[in-house]
Amino acid sequence: MILTPKKIVEELDKYIISQDEAKKNVAISLRNRERRKMIEDKALQKEITPKNIILIGDTGVGKTEIARRIALVANAPFIKVEATKYTEVGYVGKDVESIIKDLVSLTFTKMKEEKMNSLRDEYYDLILDKIARILKPYDSISDTDKAKIIEDIKKGIYDDYEIEIDKNKKDGDIPVIEVVAGGDDTNINSFLDQMLTSLPSRNKKLKTNVKNAINILLDEEIEKNLDFDLLKYKVIENVENNGIIFIDEIDKIADKGSNNRGDVSRQGVQRDLLPIVEGCTVMTKLGPVKTEHILFIAAGAFSQSSPSDLMPELQGRFPIKVRLKSLEKKDYVKILTNVQYNLITQYTAMLEKDNVLLEFTKNAIDKIADIAVTLNSRTENLGARRLPAIIEEILKDTMFNAPFSKKKKVTIDKKFIENIIKLDSKEENLDDYIL
Repeated sequence: MILTPKKIVEELDKYIISQDEAKKNVAISLRNRERRKMIEDKALQKEITPKNIILIGDTGVGKTEIARRIALVANAPFIKVEATKYTEVGYVGKDVESIIKDLVSLTFTKMKEEKMNSLRDEYYDLILDKIARILKPYDSISDTDKAKIIEDIKKGIYDDYEIEIDKNKKDGDIPVIEVVAGGDDTNINSFLDQMLTSLPSRNKKLKTNVKNAINILLDEEIEKNLDFDLLKYKVIENVENNGIIFIDEIDKIADKGSNNRGDVSRQGVQRDLLPIVEGCTVMTKLGPVKTEHILFIAAGAFSQSSPSDLMPELQGRFPIKVRLKSLEKKDYVKILTNVQYNLITQYTAMLEKDNVLLEFTKNAIDKIADIAVTLNSRTENLGARRLPAIIEEILKDTMFNAPFSKKKKVTIDKKFIENIIKLDSKEENLDDYIL
């Protein structure tokens, strides 16, 4: 599928209700990265940088989901971080550069897994031959019997047979080390890479069933034949050109003009974040990573501050600012019915496994939406994040009493809900629905 902006929005519409302006802007930003890659002039291509976005809105209106889904649509390296978890250089806490290092680690793990899965068929027969030799040594049987054993393994006949295999103790992953203060972790990791590579492989005896043995030996064989140098190169290339970093709670590091120590720390985080967003080179355990073409999507409620309270230089690196609207009753109804794999679909599928045939009537869905609106207006506004707590309360007894020996139909209507959640009652404890 060619990811045109309209196609991207169509995909986002399956999971996110409303917020059309935000979806439109992230779709354009995503498409612009593809447009940049199509330009033949490499010098011009390098000059075109992503137009980063700040999403402004209350909790639970879809900010995180937009960023997460856009990464899934593009199959792009993605990480979500909270700005408040980082401190300026010199303070105790995570430094901002660790965002890039974590993104590289996550991408390496994902791409390694994808590569290993793509090679499973190539080494499958080799592993079946090894398992068959353990079950019945080939020296004493004919080729026909040999083929029969392998065929029976494929059919699962030997799945529960216990055998003993040689398992390699040496892991194929890239070693990771946390450096608490000072030092160049890249040099340390490079040293460890060389040291571990030079160590002889050590095998240990492991007793397990045939089904597990196939997976263990298959993973080992694939890792042994993986080109890790090529994989590292592709990981870095992927992160540099397709990476998406979602910075949540960026409003919490905005400087509102006071001079206390907390504001100094907030300014420090902004100063340290600026070069990452502007474009710099970060040393990671796989090698140097350039950040100038990574797409940054920031988000915050900005209820006590505004984007203009951020450093002017940082503001300039987020040229697109979109305010997301608060959710209304009709939005909650759509979230419960129109969203693909919505909450009602999830609970219906789960309870069906316990012989419960769950059905929500239209007036029940309206009632749930009403409750969400009421609770969000009376207490802290959690947006759509209020819905799981409400549905859990409604289905609590049904989920506790299941499973049933025979299929049982449970209809959730307005009256059913009103018997459980009495918002007009003075005794009603709103804390039950506050997350």
